[in-house]
Amino acid sequence: MSNSKGPLIIRLCNWVGEAVLSLPTLTMLADQGYELHLIGKRWAINLFEGHGWTVHVRPAKRSDAIQQLKGLRQQLGQQHPAFTRRPNMVLFTNSFSSALEARLAGLKPIGYQKEGRSLLLGHGVPYEPGLHAADNYWRIGSHFADVPSSRPRNLGLKPSPTHLSQAAQLVLNYALRPGFIILCPFSGAADTTGKKLWPAFPELARQLGEQGHDVVLCPGPGEEEQALADYPSAKVISGIDLGTYAALSQLAACTVSNDTGPGHLAAAVGAHVVSVLGPDAAPMWWIQGDKVTVLRPDQGWPTLQDVLHAIDQATQS
Repeated sequence: MSNSKGPLIIRLCNWVGEAVLSLPTLTMLADQGYELHLIGKRWAINLFEGHGWTVHVRPAKRSDAIQQLKGLRQQLGQQHPAFTRRPNMVLFTNSFSSALEARLAGLKPIGYQKEGRSLLLGHGVPYEPGLHAADNYWRIGSHFADVPSSRPRNLGLKPSPTHLSQAAQLVLNYALRPGFIILCPFSGAADTTGKKLWPAFPELARQLGEQGHDVVLCPGPGEEEQALADYPSAKVISGIDLGTYAALSQLAACTVSNDTGPGHLAAAVGAHVVSVLGPDAAPMWWIQGDKVTVLRPDQGWPTLQDVLHAIDQATQS
């Protein structure tokens, strides 16, 4: 492309929700003319398939991760000599180790001045407490690209044509009627105490079924048994990948989610989402989007009636 500014390595965060919240920044950097090389988990390949960005799976062993970055620095430096003369890696991560890996690989990373890593950064950005995570990522990217505009509210995830086709096929295979609703009652491996689990999800599923909605669950690995046991009348779709799940949520009337990655995915493609949050939910991780309803009372959990009313409002709009 005529406005190409050459390659840029970006270290993604380790959770799906975090990667989704970085989408506006990734899109802005790509629109500015940078050739993105993302370093992250294997699922990032599927997640960003529709955007066409190159994803490199980070090895688990630190020495291998450093060698991976060295190899990229050499390869990209040979193809684009200016790559090695400017800041050439953006760190969405805040850890000392991620900055150390970049520096040991001979890269010039830009990131937040946190965790005592200022001397390892090619350019440090002062950390500003209280921002939403999506704004944290935007602030780093806009510092790098010298873009003064504010972050767009919509995240802009693009399912690939394959994801869209697979989602349409799932609707046929499971005979999902128009108006079906996806429930995300699980809270992910990081929630070891269950503090993100809204206890009324099984009753919500029962009442939605009585109202004539098909209720859909897409459990992750290890969640299938609970889905089948606690939601006997729901249509349980196992083994669905991230991109296809996002595309399926576009076809649903609404997604109702705990504070976890699938809710971020649904919101990122512009789907209607009711986000059910408990008293410990941190505002910096709230789901973002124009069609998102966040339910978080000052104390305790939202009531079942609160959630049913929010679903009704979302499905009627």
